[in-house]
Amino acid sequence: MGQKILIAFDDSENALRAVQYVARTFSPDNHITLFSVLQDTAALCDMNSPELTPYFKSQQQAFCALEDKKKDLVSTALAKAADILRQAGFEVENIAIKTEPKKKGIARDIADEARSGYDLVVLGRRGISSIKDFFLGTISQKVLSLAQESSTLIVS
Repeated sequence: MGQKILIAFDDSENALRAVQYVARTFSPDNHITLFSVLQDTAALCDMNSPELTPYFKSQQQAFCALEDKKKDLVSTALAKAADILRQAGFEVENIAIKTEPKKKGIARDIADEARSGYDLVVLGRRGISSIKDFFLGTISQKVLSLAQESSTLIVS
């Protein structure tokens, strides 16, 4: 029986590169979970409060349509990632797709998921300069420091 591998996934090229790396490098007997943290903006779309500024109220429908489009993009990207794994020989039963709304923050939510029994966390590295990484941090840097119970692999 293989390892349980968590791939933190969004619709970025870096996340897709992480999936391709796992598909090339790891044997198909591993259990892969493609995990995506979604911004929880549905509450804003349902709000009908008089405190909302008139501008936001007038743009609320367009904002919510963009959020729906973003969710569709992530779903399409997850399906593509699962297909890459299947083409590399991973059985359908060994590939799980899991999405959750953001609770604490993207990095903390990934680390919390990693604590639920994964052997390895794989993330794509965001393509910004090392100076920006130092000052701002990145999700991959934060997960690296938070997910101490699992090994973490950052694919660049």
